[in-house]
Amino acid sequence: MIPQQEPDLNLNHLKLYYGKLFPFADLCRWVSYGNDAKHPGCDQSYMGRREFSFTLVDDIYLRFQSFNNAHELENSVKEKSPVKIDIGPVYSVDPAKRYAYAQSENNVFAPVERELIFDIDMTDYDDVRYCCSGADVCLVCWPLMTIAIKVIDTALRDDFGFKHVLWVYSGRRGVHCWVCDGKARRLSNEQRGAIADYFRVYKGNENSHKKVSLTGAALHPFLATSYTKVLKDYFEKSLLTGQNLLATEERYEKILSMIPDESIASELRGRWHDSRRSSSTKEDINVVRWEQLKQLLQSGKHKAQGLRRCVEEIVFSFTYPRLDMEVSKHMNHLLKAPFCVHPKTGRVCVPIDPNRCDEFDPTTVPTLSQLIEELNYEGSRSDVDGAELNRTSLGHAITLFRSSFLQPLLKACKEEIENSYNVKLQQSKNSLGW
Repeated sequence: MIPQQEPDLNLNHLKLYYGKLFPFADLCRWVSYGNDAKHPGCDQSYMGRREFSFTLVDDIYLRFQSFNNAHELENSVKEKSPVKIDIGPVYSVDPAKRYAYAQSENNVFAPVERELIFDIDMTDYDDVRYCCSGADVCLVCWPLMTIAIKVIDTALRDDFGFKHVLWVYSGRRGVHCWVCDGKARRLSNEQRGAIADYFRVYKGNENSHKKVSLTGAALHPFLATSYTKVLKDYFEKSLLTGQNLLATEERYEKILSMIPDESIASELRGRWHDSRRSSSTKEDINVVRWEQLKQLLQSGKHKAQGLRRCVEEIVFSFTYPRLDMEVSKHMNHLLKAPFCVHPKTGRVCVPIDPNRCDEFDPTTVPTLSQLIEELNYEGSRSDVDGAELNRTSLGHAITLFRSSFLQPLLKACKEEIENSYNVKLQQSKNSLGW
């Protein structure tokens, strides 16, 4: 299990972390989206209209902070030593000076750009995991986060055509997703809601036996692909035995309650009630019972569409991503910045490579105290962007951020700014010619 609480977040360590390791320049290059260059098509006010929020010791909350460049952000962070940094939207005007602007019909303080974001928290899976609950996370339940990354990342790229998707470990019990393409940042709340609803399959509530209802003659292609390529394998090869989903009466009754045909549920209950018969085989009892369930529900005499679909519904109930829908639907939500230190665990919010997310181990993510030890071991030096960073276990995470996400993103942003500028230039020439 991941240790959920360092003794205390050492503020001196945090100051050293901000002074030596935190990648201010990379963070600002990201949220500037190429507008920090000297190209005439750049929006020089862009970075200064972005909201940052600081949470200080004792839950002192500073919203609507704004900075024109990485130097200003770095100075403020080093001065205040926030235990958490959140990133908000880009507003119509500088959020720190919002009251200085006259509010009128044509000049309203409002968000105008925001990454499409997803927040997935392990606590939302407490009804389908038995190893941990609440804020606790271990390697037995972490595959639920791996599933979420695989399913959502594939759909964002293949179904919606997004290319610049950043996945970040939350530092404790979940993952965050930032979709950073220009077309994603400019989505309206209604469009964000439509994308969030695309991923939604949970229709039930806490009192409902059947939380997932897969209707129609065939699964939507996205759901069908998710099931065959991700959900089914993870359920049968990892979660079924790892969580012992059918090992006890209390647990298998939960699954039997999802079967709409009481005669089939009763037949399975009768077989499973005699545990001696199930335990006589060398096979895992969860695997044996799952195969029996599938055979009964998918055999010739039970070929009714609803019962065949029931197996899929059970798998979806235990594996399919559970999103905080409101976070994705509205532009004005804040989300914790990458490379923050989680104040409860001391772990750094590091990027996750979606192509290798099944290799990600949250228990090995560097902690603040570990990084400070590594700095002390190597001796104090001032080359923040050079060898010092690479001598710590944070070096790989920042290299991953730069190479797999930031560099391709900024290349695309440069092209977008150039193209947009050329179009405006041509329009201006045409109007003059007319």
